[in-house]
Amino acid sequence: MAFDEMMTADGSPREPYEKYWEWYSSQDPKHLIAKSRDAETIFRKTGITFAVYGHADSSEKLIPFDLIPRIISGQEWRKLAQGIEQRVLALNAFLDDIYHKQEIIKAGRIPRELIEKNEAFLPEMIGFRPPGGVYTHIVGTDIVRTGEGQFYVLEDNARTPSGVSYMLENRETMMQMFPELFQLNKVQRVEDYPHLLRQSLASLAPKGCKGKPRVAVLTPGIYNSAYYEHSFLADMMGVELVEGSDLRVIDGKVKMRTTRGYEAIDVLYRRVDDDFLDPLTFRPDSYLGVPGIMDVYRAGNITIANAPGTGISDDKAIYSYMPEIVEFYTGRKAILENVPTWRCSEAGSLAYVLAHLEELVVKEVHGSGGYGMLVGPTATKRERAAFAEKLKAKPNNYIAQPTLSLSTVPILVNKGVAPRHVDLRPYVLVSDKVQIIPGGLTRVALKQGSLVVNSSQGGGTKDTWVLED
Repeated sequence: MAFDEMMTADGSPREPYEKYWEWYSSQDPKHLIAKSRDAETIFRKTGITFAVYGHADSSEKLIPFDLIPRIISGQEWRKLAQGIEQRVLALNAFLDDIYHKQEIIKAGRIPRELIEKNEAFLPEMIGFRPPGGVYTHIVGTDIVRTGEGQFYVLEDNARTPSGVSYMLENRETMMQMFPELFQLNKVQRVEDYPHLLRQSLASLAPKGCKGKPRVAVLTPGIYNSAYYEHSFLADMMGVELVEGSDLRVIDGKVKMRTTRGYEAIDVLYRRVDDDFLDPLTFRPDSYLGVPGIMDVYRAGNITIANAPGTGISDDKAIYSYMPEIVEFYTGRKAILENVPTWRCSEAGSLAYVLAHLEELVVKEVHGSGGYGMLVGPTATKRERAAFAEKLKAKPNNYIAQPTLSLSTVPILVNKGVAPRHVDLRPYVLVSDKVQIIPGGLTRVALKQGSLVVNSSQGGGTKDTWVLED
């Protein structure tokens, strides 16, 4: 039986939910269903959409939004925040090490081939240290819960974590529709995120930057699945949204085309993958990046967030070593545990996974968005057999984990409420300090019994409340 975050087994609300439940119990269910439709209208009018590649109607998809908030006590959040900060600092130290002295490899804590044969490892970053020594400026740490005080890190998103626009829009919608709830409950703010993001990015401008740093958001363009978020964040930060075609390298600087001619950019928050960032260094067929930007970067004339080459730190094979990575760089055991993980590249682990496919979740090492994975308990015998062949053909490409009993939070349905499984993605900003936004994006599996929360696979979102003490 999954742990229900709102209700105890005897049907009474858990402490963080007491005031909310008292309010909910006084509401007319029909009124709440009508409010749910109102929320959908708000999201549609605002244009909060995302694309699912391969779907004919991809440009019109809304992420379903559920009105019942996910509420976390101040005490629970403190433990989470401590664990997240420890993890993010370890990730940055790990990245600095593997691109410099590689002490963790020399110490035998991580196999050399796991780094050097990893497609996310960029030899171009060897010996180069980004401004301020920060590699992962923005991190989204995916966390799941299985019981009272039992939290696990599911994965680290250190390349270009998405979804923060939904966190902000969810909060704004809830405050607009139910202002009385925020008078009843002391909920910590998330609205400052765009201001904090700009401040954090600007603080890591290159040393040669004079005056106020110019920040811009680099998007692959309107056909990207997260384009709404790119334009939303640029707008909220008050910075330019640019595409590769708007930029060029002039006099050793990356400059942006403006009505006044080309002007230098100091910090580029890029939402373009490494491969496409510079056609002179990476994929020559890329039209999304800026020819020569890596030369400017290595010369110390621009900050790129997140740094190229950070993808190796959220690789799922590297994830399985995170307990060792945290201990190696911080000298302490990890506060937040990993989900137990089998590395299919190891013969013994592969044999175990093949023999227990009906119990496990199997994921691609470089996969994201819920694609390319097998959820053993809900897969058919034929699907498991087909996946077993993939595993045997490319074992290095997969890891496997037990099917955790994820916690549930009720969602609003026509007959009242019904429990659904959730995860949490808190957002972290790294500069000369670590700032963790109190809350994050709660993703919810809307299908009964489903454990897949990704929006691309039919999941929805909730507002996440962290209460003040």
